[in-house]
Amino acid sequence: MLQLKNIEKYYRRGLQKSWILKGVNLDVKQGEFITIMGDSGAGKSTLLQIIGMLDEPNNGEYHFFDEQVHTFKEKKRVDLYKHYIGFVFQAYHLIDDLTVYENIETPLIYRGVKSKERKSMVAELLDRFNIVAKKDLFPEQLSGGQQQLVGLARAIIGKPKLLLADEPTGNLHSKQGEEIMKLFKELHKDGMTIIQVTHSEKNAGYGDRIIHLEDGFVREEIVNKSLYTQG
Repeated sequence: MLQLKNIEKYYRRGLQKSWILKGVNLDVKQGEFITIMGDSGAGKSTLLQIIGMLDEPNNGEYHFFDEQVHTFKEKKRVDLYKHYIGFVFQAYHLIDDLTVYENIETPLIYRGVKSKERKSMVAELLDRFNIVAKKDLFPEQLSGGQQQLVGLARAIIGKPKLLLADEPTGNLHSKQGEEIMKLFKELHKDGMTIIQVTHSEKNAGYGDRIIHLEDGFVREEIVNKSLYTQG
C-alpha cells in the first residue's frame, strides 16, 4: 500500500542540520494496523505528517498505491489526501463554529458529494457512534471523548483507505480512550489500514506491528504476537 525509502527530515540552523528523521524505511500492507512509538522528540508525529502528506521530507522516496508522492507538488498531494486518507488528531481540530453534523459533513463537501448522499452518510455515522442527540451541538458543548468521536467520524466519513491517528486518546480519560480504541479495532476488522502514534503500551497492543523510533531512526520493529482482546 505504501512504502517509505530512506526518508530524511531536517531543519537548517546556519550551517548545521537539526535532524528529525534520518534513514527511515517502512512498508505498510493494506489492512495492517501499525503502531509507532518512541520518546518525545523521536520524530513520531513528523513521520505521521509525512505519511499523511501534510508535510514533505527533505530526502527519500514515498510510494502510495504506486504513486510517487515525493515527486508531487502540494496540490496533487492534497488531492490524494482528500480521497484516500483520514486523520485523527490528539487536539481534535474540530471547527468551533460548526455543529457536530457540519463538522462530520465537511470532508464530503470538499469532495463534491451531493447533498442527499451526504445526509445519508452522516446519519449512518451519527448512529454508529451513538451521537445522534449531539448533532446540533457545537464542539465547546461536548466532552473530550465526544469531541474525539466526532473527529473520528469526520476522519472516516469518506471511507479512506488509510486512517492516521496521532495520540488519539492522549487527552481522554481511560474509559473514553478504551471506547476510541474499540472503534479503531472495529474499523481494522472491517479492513481499514490504520497507523497510530501512541505512548500507551496498552493501545499499542491493538496493532499488528510496533515501530519504535529513537532520535529519528527506526530502532526496532516488533510483530505483535500477543494482541489485546478487549471487548
